[in-house]
Amino acid sequence: MKFWFPSLSLLVLIAMSHPSVAAETSATPSAARQSIVLGGGCFWCLEAVYEEVKGVDEAVSGYAGGHVDNPSYRQVTGGRTGHAEVVKVVYDPAVVSLDQILDVYFTIHDPTTLNRQGNDVGPQYRSIAFYSNDAEKRAIEAAIARSVASGDWSGGFVTEVEPLPTFYPAEDYHQQYFELNGEQPYCSLVIAPKVAKFKKRFADILK
Repeated sequence: MKFWFPSLSLLVLIAMSHPSVAAETSATPSAARQSIVLGGGCFWCLEAVYEEVKGVDEAVSGYAGGHVDNPSYRQVTGGRTGHAEVVKVVYDPAVVSLDQILDVYFTIHDPTTLNRQGNDVGPQYRSIAFYSNDAEKRAIEAAIARSVASGDWSGGFVTEVEPLPTFYPAEDYHQQYFELNGEQPYCSLVIAPKVAKFKKRFADILK
């Protein structure tokens, strides 16, 4: 028994004459992933929320904004390295916009308390948003203006807006902390309410 296989040139002609075939056989590349680094209290909290955002590929806990290379968690929590606990949010702008990422940020942490979030006190817990270009800086400033206008927070905003320095990923045991340690008191008492607040207010971008 003999089998006949069409030539490559014939397949191209078929695809060109049938647009639906051409569309199925040629994948359209998605937009390049983008990222932004945000700090607002314990990085476990921000990471847990952004892991639930549709279009976010990963949220990496880490450190930024200090003067010590490759700082450790112990050094940062000592408050002497200048670093803030931050999360690097890697997202697909074709699915979720930077404005949405920032609106989540200014909802799930308090941008009006200086160097603290609740009982977490120290410069490492400060509210700080880092930008990589002028467009990101404008987006952050616009998000602050939206949050001020919303009336969600009664105090003056203390969020620092700074150019992005080196981002240092935190130790492995900090990554996906809420997912892996949800039964711990800090997770249930502090992180879980932030996740619940996000889910209630941003159901349209929930994974």
